[in-house]
Amino acid sequence: MSAGGPGGAVAALLVTSTPSGADGLAGLWEQVTTPQPAPGRVTVLVVGGAVLLALTVPFVWHLLRHGLTIVHEAAHAAVAVLAGRRLSGIRVHSDTSGLTVSRGRPRGPGMVATVAAGYPGPAVLGVAAAWLLSRGYALGVLWLLLLVVVLVLLQIRNWYGLWAVLVSGLALVAVTLWAPAQVQTVVAAGLTWFFLLGAPRAVLEMQVQRSRLRRRGGRDESDAGLLAGLTHVPAILWVGVFLLVCGALLALGGAWLLAVWPVA
Repeated sequence: MSAGGPGGAVAALLVTSTPSGADGLAGLWEQVTTPQPAPGRVTVLVVGGAVLLALTVPFVWHLLRHGLTIVHEAAHAAVAVLAGRRLSGIRVHSDTSGLTVSRGRPRGPGMVATVAAGYPGPAVLGVAAAWLLSRGYALGVLWLLLLVVVLVLLQIRNWYGLWAVLVSGLALVAVTLWAPAQVQTVVAAGLTWFFLLGAPRAVLEMQVQRSRLRRRGGRDESDAGLLAGLTHVPAILWVGVFLLVCGALLALGGAWLLAVWPVA
């Protein structure tokens, strides 16, 4: 399935919603690189608390989990390309699972890195967003996320995934182009907290699913299970590695978020 049509629609929306020519690009760059007023630390804490609460509500978590899956699969895809593998496509499913298919050697460091990249991916993006926010570049965070969504859109190979990525992209376009600066900053902070907090939440969810599958005698096809087969390191140790990495990135990103905002 070709995703060129929808991707072109998003690109066209961006082009028609911003000034054209060199002046338009210069104006856009100035907007992205101009620091925006930061909310008080209390506001940032409240936003983080709201995100944390949302992650504990099953229905809300299931809905938001699609965004985490998109970034998870984007991380698989990015590392696959960096490792010299040929990317074949990305799928996002209604149960919030995903699949990134790449071609290359079935074993070796490149394959291990590709499989291992998924769960830390959202936390890495969250840290990058926290770094930008720590310098006041809330609009830069939104454009970074929009870039990730557009790149994933070009590789989507199923209809549900196409819908999920398009909805995410259009929501980001609306906030990026038309929301007031204060709203953009709060949304950027909320999304940053979501990726930082959601990454370890997803690892724990994977472990719960692995435990249930093991009790039923099923085959472990999680990232940890695949890595166990590739490296002969037990899957539970890979789960621990994922948790340590995501936890460390959460601590770093949270420190950046909370240290830079002025006290309200």
